[in-house]
Amino acid sequence: MEDKTQIQEAIKIQGEVVRKLKVEKASKEQIDEEVAKLLELKARLGGDDGKHQFVLKTAKGTRDYSPKQMAIREKVFNIIINCFKRHGAETIDTPVFELKETLTGKYGEDSKLIYDLKDQGGELLSLRYDLTVPFARYLAMHKITNIKRYHIAKVYRRDNPAMTRGRYREFYQCDFDIAGQYDAMIPDAECLKIVHEILSELDLGDFYIKVNDRRILDGMFAVCGVPDDKFRTICSTVDKLDKVPWEDVKKEMVNEKGLSEEAADQIGAYVSMQGGTDLAERLLQDHKLSQSKQACAGLSDIKLLFSYLQLFQVTDKVVFDLSLARGLDYYTGVIYEAVLTQAGVAPVTSEAQNGPMAEESVSVGSVAGGGRYDGLVGMFDPKGRKVPCVGVSIGIERIFSIMEQKAVASAQKVRTTEVQVMVASAQKNLLEERLKLVTELWNAGIKAEVMHKKNPKLLSQLQHCEESGIPLVAILGEQELKDGVVKLRVVATREEVDISRADLIGEIRRRT
Repeated sequence: MEDKTQIQEAIKIQGEVVRKLKVEKASKEQIDEEVAKLLELKARLGGDDGKHQFVLKTAKGTRDYSPKQMAIREKVFNIIINCFKRHGAETIDTPVFELKETLTGKYGEDSKLIYDLKDQGGELLSLRYDLTVPFARYLAMHKITNIKRYHIAKVYRRDNPAMTRGRYREFYQCDFDIAGQYDAMIPDAECLKIVHEILSELDLGDFYIKVNDRRILDGMFAVCGVPDDKFRTICSTVDKLDKVPWEDVKKEMVNEKGLSEEAADQIGAYVSMQGGTDLAERLLQDHKLSQSKQACAGLSDIKLLFSYLQLFQVTDKVVFDLSLARGLDYYTGVIYEAVLTQAGVAPVTSEAQNGPMAEESVSVGSVAGGGRYDGLVGMFDPKGRKVPCVGVSIGIERIFSIMEQKAVASAQKVRTTEVQVMVASAQKNLLEERLKLVTELWNAGIKAEVMHKKNPKLLSQLQHCEESGIPLVAILGEQELKDGVVKLRVVATREEVDISRADLIGEIRRRT
């Protein structure tokens, strides 16, 4: 057993470390790390009886969900799933862990965030990082060449969590993908329409959707003098433009990635451009960019995409933005990202400063993203057969954070149950009658509840209804039983009516 005074001394020192970091306004990660050490020391000290104490906390980057939070979450899921189904999608599920080699080399610089499981003397496994790579593995394994599917499940990333901004180490993803050989940009446009529908229906505030194309980026890098082998790594750097200013991005390109200052400046001129079909037209005439065949193919597709988006009536929210890069390695064509704006100001002019629409106008940042990945399934197919795919992932955790904040701000009462009626009694010794009636209601498919006490007070039964938001109470008393009726009380207005036992079910249905 460690010396108690030694541990107490260590707790004192560690407490000082935490206080000092808070005074110096150190990063949240740093403070959390030192607080965890402090809690560990306190646990080692144990309780008064010298027993080891458990530290009651969830693991870093994870959280519990209360019934209220789950009610909000369920509402969000329903809106999203209804939208996916409206567009004809079916659903699948895949294991929470995959073979390590399935995930390796698919995520670019983000691969370091994959959770590897401890070798148990069998297969080398990792927790899934997203739902797209498992989907591609699923298609290749089952030789599926076309499917429109959605998948909602938890994924895992060893990220530095920023819980307040909806970033976690364990979180849900909601994916919608269209796999199959189709004509250019039709499925891509439908994915953007889906994002527009979901964000409009969730009513989170103003948003805009940035679109770009991996081929335009690659063409741009080529004409700006980026060596072929640096395309992906420079792409990952450009992807940071929504978080940090251009100066920092340029510094990383030049100092860390070894790009020439001249090439970085040329990239800077392009990535500050935003617009619509007009910008695609202008870039097709650009003397430098038009030298790249793949950039021209990407620009023509962006024009086609905008023509379909016009028919889908969503162009008011879509911006062609050359700073959008999306760091994942598997994208091959159109890429997009939906961003929530705090002040409701969506940048649409080419004058908007270098893609980083700075944190001023962005509250939670990106809430959906996706793109075309035509080569991913081929990576898993033994014969390299490709299945073209395009998809979108809805950032459910961030959306959920906002919905939660909105519920708190509006002080609206969130119902955590769906009970329609409470079966209550006004006198003693009526437990059997209450149980008979609640059984009748359950058998008729009505959501009903009864208090688990033999002789509950009528007042406490009514209070329970008010607290839980139960709209109706079916009250039984000696007189009611004699007359073959039930007193139906409306909780909100306190109005009461006698309903014959035979008509009760119909009346409850009518009122709820």
